[in-house]
Amino acid sequence: MIHRILLVNHENLVNPVQRLMHITFNINSESRTVDVFPMARLLDVLREQLHLTGTKEGCGEGECGACSVVLDGQIVNSCLVPVAQVNGSEIKTIEGVAHQDQLHTVQQAFIDHGGAQCGICTPGMVLAAVDLLERNPQPSEAEIRNGLAGNLCRCTGYMKIFESVVRAYQK
Repeated sequence: MIHRILLVNHENLVNPVQRLMHITFNINSESRTVDVFPMARLLDVLREQLHLTGTKEGCGEGECGACSVVLDGQIVNSCLVPVAQVNGSEIKTIEGVAHQDQLHTVQQAFIDHGGAQCGICTPGMVLAAVDLLERNPQPSEAEIRNGLAGNLCRCTGYMKIFESVVRAYQK
């Protein structure tokens, strides 16, 4: 009977998902590299490592839109995105919407017309509205409703939010 002895490098037993990875991406026009677990949620990396706390966690299930960011030109729920997927990507958060000290017209309209209430949904709503107006500078009410459909607000009846978007494109 032959007994084989297997020498094991314990480092190789670690699941690759449990190892830290270098992830590099551009966020709000700034190149960043983070050392993270590849399956960490983008939302958590934004808030906890990069201290970009404008992106909120509402439901953690991709249903409410509070965690919305723009990833490579598309609105996504950052609570559903493993950070490994953003390597080499372009990301915009709510912190990247204003230009220096000048608020974006959508942000100002939300302030001026009561579109912002408690603040949980506001960053996602603003990003969705900015995205909508970049694609369609004069949307109809139905197009505004469709453009903001992935975002839930528990404070308002949405009328002030829709009015804010209309006022933003009228400026």
